[in-house]
Amino acid sequence: MDLLDSILNAMDAPPSASEQQKTLIKKQREMMERMQKRQKEELLRFRKYVDERMARFAKDDRVSIEFQPLDKVHRSVIHEIAENGGFIAMSFGQEDVDRHSVVYKKEHAPGEDEVTARRNGDGWNKEIAKEYAEQRKERLAQEQSDKKASTAAAAAEAGCSTDPDNTTGEVKPMTNYKAKYAHLIGESAGLQAAGKTETNQSYGFVPSKNKKDMRSIEQTLADIQAKKRLKLQQQQEQQQEQDQQQQQQLEEEALEVSQSAAEDPPVADHQ
Repeated sequence: MDLLDSILNAMDAPPSASEQQKTLIKKQREMMERMQKRQKEELLRFRKYVDERMARFAKDDRVSIEFQPLDKVHRSVIHEIAENGGFIAMSFGQEDVDRHSVVYKKEHAPGEDEVTARRNGDGWNKEIAKEYAEQRKERLAQEQSDKKASTAAAAAEAGCSTDPDNTTGEVKPMTNYKAKYAHLIGESAGLQAAGKTETNQSYGFVPSKNKKDMRSIEQTLADIQAKKRLKLQQQQEQQQEQDQQQQQQLEEEALEVSQSAAEDPPVADHQ
């Protein structure tokens, strides 16, 4: 024990940071705190601005309002306030380029054409609505035409006929299979074998009724928004951890500089 004490006492104490380096670390810490404070104040001002704009939107006759392109944090504030106010908020555009939020009233939810147009970056007005409606009609007509053509081709291959007056494209056999196979199955075999079919109430170990989602649409949307808020909170916590790690790294680098300066002896001039 005496030997260990003597060794420890003989060791040099770690060099302490100079006053200049301590001042530098203090300034960096204060700068980081000021930046975080400014960010919080800016978010509070933006939240107040969105609250006021949502309040005006709830009282007027507008169907939707559109915000300027913003980052993910500011868009999450818009979505949160819209959800609390009973509105529908959706984001469109490319991230870090022109992604923006549009808020709708629930009684004027966007249709499929509007969502598609905004996702394509075309915006939305009366002319665009008319153009997308015509495109949708043409697409549906083309799909029906392709369906009829494929049904007719399948019927021709199978030896069946289709009624030209049948708008549903139902395939009708040209012969009665019961009469064709009457010598094998009999004429009344099908009626005698027919019975009441019942669905299997249990698939595996869990009853099928327990696998159904019994939640309402409002509850489902609320659960989705809760998951989004949790994800945003986790991202903010990760960002705070990264800022703390960066600040700690700066302090460690400053301490290393001070230690290296203390270890290097001053060089004397030899005359």
